[in-house]
Order: sequence, then C-alpha cells, then structure tokens
Amino acid sequence: MAWNEQGGGKDPWGGNRGGDAPPDIDEALRQLKQKFAGFGSGGGGSGQPGGGAGSRPLFSAALVAITVLWAMSGAYQVDEKEQAVVLRLGKYASTEGPGLHWNPRIIDRVIPVRVTEERQYSARGEMLTKDENIVELSLTVQYNIADAKAFVLNIKDPEITLQQATDSALRHVVGSSGLDDVISTGREQIAVATAQKLQDYLNVYDSGINVVKINIEQARPPTPVQEAYDDVIAAREDLERYVSDAQAYSNGVIPKARGEAQRLREEAEGYKSQVVSKAEGETQRFLALHSEYIKAPVVTRERLYLDALEGVMTNSTKILLDTEGSNNMLYLPLDKITQSQETVRRGGNLSDLDVDRVVDQVLERIQRTSGRQGEGRR
Repeated sequence: MAWNEQGGGKDPWGGNRGGDAPPDIDEALRQLKQKFAGFGSGGGGSGQPGGGAGSRPLFSAALVAITVLWAMSGAYQVDEKEQAVVLRLGKYASTEGPGLHWNPRIIDRVIPVRVTEERQYSARGEMLTKDENIVELSLTVQYNIADAKAFVLNIKDPEITLQQATDSALRHVVGSSGLDDVISTGREQIAVATAQKLQDYLNVYDSGINVVKINIEQARPPTPVQEAYDDVIAAREDLERYVSDAQAYSNGVIPKARGEAQRLREEAEGYKSQVVSKAEGETQRFLALHSEYIKAPVVTRERLYLDALEGVMTNSTKILLDTEGSNNMLYLPLDKITQSQETVRRGGNLSDLDVDRVVDQVLERIQRTSGRQGEGRR
C-alpha cells in the first residue's frame, strides 16, 4: 500500500498521521536538519540524540566560515591602467573601471584587460610589389586596447587576428606600390597607409584594438640581388647630389647674371641720358653760334678757326712746320719742351718769365729761318 493511500497511516517524514491530515512541514524540516547534523558529526543518527545536538554549533560555524571565505574571495581590485570584463554564468554582465569591486565567485568570472598599455607586435616577410619585384620588409605595430569588451568577447584570439590582419594590410599596400617607393622615398607613406588599412580591418572585425603607429624598420631587396640594388641606390644618391650641386651653382650664377644685366641696363640708361643731354647742349650751342654768325660772319668764322686750331694743337705733342719754297721741315717737340719746362720749374733754376723768354726766342728763330729761306728762293 502506498504511503498516501487511505488507511496507510505512514508518511515519509516519519510521522503517523491520519489519512486526511497534511504533513507537518516544520517537523519535516527539523528532522531533515537533525539528519544532516548527525551526518556531519560522524553518524550519530537518531539513535544518539545527544551526539546530534552537540554537532549543531560546529556545523553552523563551518557554514559561516565558508560563507565568509566565499564572500571575501569575491573582492578584487582593478588597476588604473585596467578595465575588468565581468561574465555572469558565461554571459557578459558589465565592464568595471579602476577601483575595488566584488563579484560572487563561481557565478561571475572577471577578466582584467590593460587598456592604457601600449603593446607592440613585430612582423617580417617577403612580398611582391606592383612592378613585380620581391622586397623583404620588417615592421613593428604599436597598438592598445580601445574596447575591453570587444577585445575579450568578439574575437577568439585577438593577437593572432592582429598578426593576420597586419600581414594582409601590408601585402595590399606594398602590392599597390613600386619597389623604389618601398625601399627608399615612399617608406613613410607606406607605413601610414598600412596602419589605416589595418585599422579598417580591425574595425570590421570589431576587435576593440586601436592601431597607434606602424614603423617600417627595414625594407630591402632579397639577399641574392642586394649588391645590384645597392649600386642602384648609390647611383640615385649621386644623381641627387649632382642635381643639388647644379641647383646651388644655378642659385649662385643666376642672381649674379641678373645683377650684371641690371648694371648694364643702368649704364646704358646713363649713357643714353649723357648722349642725349650732350646732343641737346650741342644743339643749343650751335643755335646760339648761328645767331652770332648771322650778326658778324667774319669775326665768328675767324674765332671758330682759332678755336679749332687751339683744340688740335692742344692734343698734339709734336709739331712739324713746313716753310714755303723749302724742302726742309722744322720739328718742334712740344712734349719735350713741356717736360723740360716742368723739370726747370721743379728745380727752381728758372722762373716762368725765363721760360716764356726761351719760348719767344725759339719762335723768333723759327721766323728768322723761314725768312732766310724765302729770300734764297727769290
């Protein structure tokens, strides 16, 4: 007969009750507690009521101690450089900032992430450029964690994902560039473009990683052709040096030539002004002389003749006099006479009056000689 059938008179809680009476819950809980207490004290059981009653304080103290230890083990500290991702029963619960926090152990799992720390990843590989040349590159990726939740939950292995994304981005950028740009002039632009492409990939994956900078440490051709490329680089450097020297020479010559041209223009302008002014002055003088000539033609003509003769004689250092009716020519060295006159003046032996007397005597002798030659002809 089942215990709940009418007339059974028994129930699983150990009481004898009538078929219609409900079980006493309080009594059942009390008996269950006694059984657990007896089990903790070494199996006193219901046959040793004294042993079961003495083990109750010990069980309560152990339970309290376990509870306290469990509560204490849930306290944790989040550093200033970290954020803590909390998973409750495997599901995301929250992201905790710096400070002291508590979570129920076993139920919650706390994953600390250093978000402000700048991390570094290095890579090296050979790849093909746009002009079908092989180049060997080594680079360093500097990054940090921008989103702790995405870094922990969205990607299974963020480090491996970063490596694969870096390799893909670098090959994409290098494959769109020429060899000269990769190994020399365009290295910085390639690093910037690779960082941008890598960040785009990581944003698509929602990885929570922020790329700070990419440094291309080395870019060179493969080892078997390194010497040939070194020669090419040396030739390019020589070309740049020659261009710089030519530019420096040009910067020195062109301003000098421009200054010389400006000087010549200014001299030409000055000469032009001089010639024009002189011509205008001669014109004015001729017009004035023409007016005087109209007034007195004979006197003016004689004066012009004497002025012309004076100008000619002033610029002459030697004079040859031809006398009529004679084949002899008289030579008069004016430069020597002038030089002697200057020497005498410096010596102080003769005065200006004496010099003039000597000159008059020379002229008188010349006239006398000319007169004798004329009488002889007659």
